[in-house]
This record gives sequence, structure tokens and C-alpha cells, in this order.
Amino acid sequence: MRRVLAVLAAAGCCAIAAAPAGATNECRGLMVCVPVVGPWVVATPGRVEFQLACPQRYIVAGLDAELTSRGIEIGFVGALGSPVNPGITTSREAVFLGRVVRDVIGATFRPHIGCIPATGGGRRTPTAAAPIVPPGAPTVRQVVTARVTGTKRIVASCRANERLVDWYATRAFATPAPPAAALVASLSVRARPVEDTVVAAVVARQGQGIVQVAAVCAGGR
Repeated sequence: MRRVLAVLAAAGCCAIAAAPAGATNECRGLMVCVPVVGPWVVATPGRVEFQLACPQRYIVAGLDAELTSRGIEIGFVGALGSPVNPGITTSREAVFLGRVVRDVIGATFRPHIGCIPATGGGRRTPTAAAPIVPPGAPTVRQVVTARVTGTKRIVASCRANERLVDWYATRAFATPAPPAAALVASLSVRARPVEDTVVAAVVARQGQGIVQVAAVCAGGR
């Protein structure tokens, strides 16, 4: 089980809004596309995660990010399947993975997704003799994203038929421009797992922050 990821800085929520023309490419090549912009997520040498979701009945078809430093390595979680496509590789949510590979103080990234209407479909499940089975989705993320002013307790829990296998607590800021280092340092998170629940104690000493807490759960007991 992972240790605390009190690493990202957050202070605002994700927005469904178009970015300035040509600024990002999450909708490039897509005839129908709803852009969704995340907050500025604080990157650290340890891996940080942030989940961004499309509106209901839409799926992720494009991804991009704005970085404050070229020293940030960034990617996303994709599912196995063929062809690599929306609805197969991606779903309604995209989980971005980021980390700083060069020592940069206050480095942040802002994730973007381009969403298209879901058309059904889905992946084929090939027939195979036991015990060989195709890749599936053995875990689910129970995610809570909250704005914080002052102090706040945030809890993310697995459901009754699930067990906790991993977790994270991520900080971010919904400022129009990347947050200053002092603002990043003003938002602190202390999180810990308690049985099948993740409990985070958050302190925002300047302004308002956003914290995303996720319990990564496996079904069945």
C-alpha cells in the first residue's frame, strides 16, 4: 500500500471551458469535442495523480497538459485493448500521472481532456481456457475532490464489497496562472489509510485550495 502523497497543490475545481485557441491540443482533430480543464497540480519527485472527468455520456478522446517546467514527466493511465481508441483505451475519466525529474521548486501542470459523445461499443472479451483470462478492470477509484478554505477533513472510502489496495491525496490550485511557490507551500495535506478508508487533514493557510483524495479499491473480499 502506498504511503502518503501529500504532494499536489489544489485550490479550485475543474471547469468545462474552452482554452484559448491554439493553446492546447486536447480537441485537435475531433469534430465534436467538449474541453475540460483541470486545476494546476503540484508536481514532486514522487509520482502524483489527478483524475479529470468528462460530462455524463461523454468519454475521453484527447489529452494535453500545460507545464511550468520541462522537468515534469507526465502521462496517463490507459487500459489495454485494440485498437487504441476512445472507449477502449480511455473511459469517462482520465487519471494523469506526473513527477518532477529535475529539481524545480513549485513546478505545476494543468491537465486538459477533450470529451466526445459516448457511442456504446466497448472492448471484446476473447474466449480463453482457464486459468488464462483477458485484462479487465480489477480496481475502481472512489474519488473525492473538495475546495478547502482554512481547515478541512476529507474522506474517501471503498464500498462495502471492496477493499483498499492503494490511495493518494493530491493538492492543486484553480488559479488562472500557475500558483506562486508561496501559495503552493501554504496548502498542506496529511493523509493516512484507516482500514478501507483514506482520511486527509487539510490546511489552507492562504486563500483557497483543492484537494483530491482517492481510494483505489479492489472488488470482492
